[in-house]
Amino acid sequence: MACTSANSLLQLKGSSHHRPVLNFRRNIATHYSPGLLKSDGLIHKGFRHQSPKHFVPRNKVTVIRAVAIPVEPAPVESVEYRKQLAERYGFEQIGEPLPDNVTLKDVITSLPKKVFEIDDVKAWKTVLISATSYALGLLMISKAPWYLLPLAWAWTGTAVTGFFVIGHDCAHKSFSTNKLVEDIVGTLAFLPLIYPYEPWRFKHDKHHAKTNMLKEDTAWQPVWKDEFESKPLLRKAIIFGYGPFRCWMSIAHWLVCHFNLKTFRPNEIKRVKISLACVFAFMAIGWPLIIYKTGIMGWIKFWLMPWLGYHFWMSTFTMVHHTAPHIPFKYSEEWNAAQAQLNGTVHCAYPQWIEVLCHDINVHIPHHISPKIPSYNLRAAHKSLQENWGKYLNEASWNWRLMKTILTVCHVYDKEQNYVSFEEVAPEESNSIKFLKEVMPDYA
Repeated sequence: MACTSANSLLQLKGSSHHRPVLNFRRNIATHYSPGLLKSDGLIHKGFRHQSPKHFVPRNKVTVIRAVAIPVEPAPVESVEYRKQLAERYGFEQIGEPLPDNVTLKDVITSLPKKVFEIDDVKAWKTVLISATSYALGLLMISKAPWYLLPLAWAWTGTAVTGFFVIGHDCAHKSFSTNKLVEDIVGTLAFLPLIYPYEPWRFKHDKHHAKTNMLKEDTAWQPVWKDEFESKPLLRKAIIFGYGPFRCWMSIAHWLVCHFNLKTFRPNEIKRVKISLACVFAFMAIGWPLIIYKTGIMGWIKFWLMPWLGYHFWMSTFTMVHHTAPHIPFKYSEEWNAAQAQLNGTVHCAYPQWIEVLCHDINVHIPHHISPKIPSYNLRAAHKSLQENWGKYLNEASWNWRLMKTILTVCHVYDKEQNYVSFEEVAPEESNSIKFLKEVMPDYA
């Protein structure tokens, strides 16, 4: 049992949304007054009222008081404390920390072998679902009165997200046993999104290899305080990007990370160029055809709005998968693969129609345990993880409190707290964050 002398205070800091931080402070309560001696419950003040015969020289007196005070376990290890955090952040469960001696291989080998099996029928069924739902969405857009167009766009944007998930499986080599088929299907699935397949695949592989590793993960990264403070002209844009517009920030990620040949290795350039050529060909042929047939407003109705709907889900899914006040980003020297993939990934349930159209991509923890698991086997794999590793899992159902926590708290990297809100770093410029706190519902 750990002990400490005198008084030890375990203080918990944090606002209603901030991650509480454990600060251990030693307050040594040894206050001396002239001639004050406490022993056996009696207090004798000074020596002036003592007769000389009872006087004992100070250097002959030794007072030893040993006090052993048990230190409570760190709150993050407490079941009750994690329940409180889950309620505060909008989670159903916050998993307990995974022991350091557990490896990713330990978790992978605990999964049934059947979840890794590729089934061509099930794979092509996902293509049929996406193609049919996307065609239905386009029909809805063509027939809907103006006031129902937002519903048609929401459906179509979600349906086209299913195309992305199909390409996503192809990139992970979990769609087909024929790799040429995977490359062709993946490239075609990404075309309506004007997403270059190979550049995305190379970047995404790094995301899986370096999940929640500072400066290395190619998905979401916290804002760096020094960069934030050194760029006053960009500060407003960063605040809006990580605040009100965060659900569309994948557009910036798409534009910045996938079209610059200098960011790829020499052995990747040829495949990257092929993907870029396909995307530019689609834009050069597809867009003029849409405009020729339906006009510029038709291009906005049939392509742009569903594309924005796709990016809403792309941004939302990605940030919910790995962003929460209690989930840390770590430097490479302290990063642990099993902890990052099992403890640092979130399972979030969405309404059933979204799960169907997006092929269970939000059953995300098993996907990070092994990207080789096909999307149609993710639920079976997750059930196995719940049975064997359930107490370590972070689980939620989509709710407003969860989103509010991410959008108003998870901003600037902090070693102790994981995240610090823009309101703490730049309160005078964070009116948009204050606005979100006021207008976003807080129910889970």
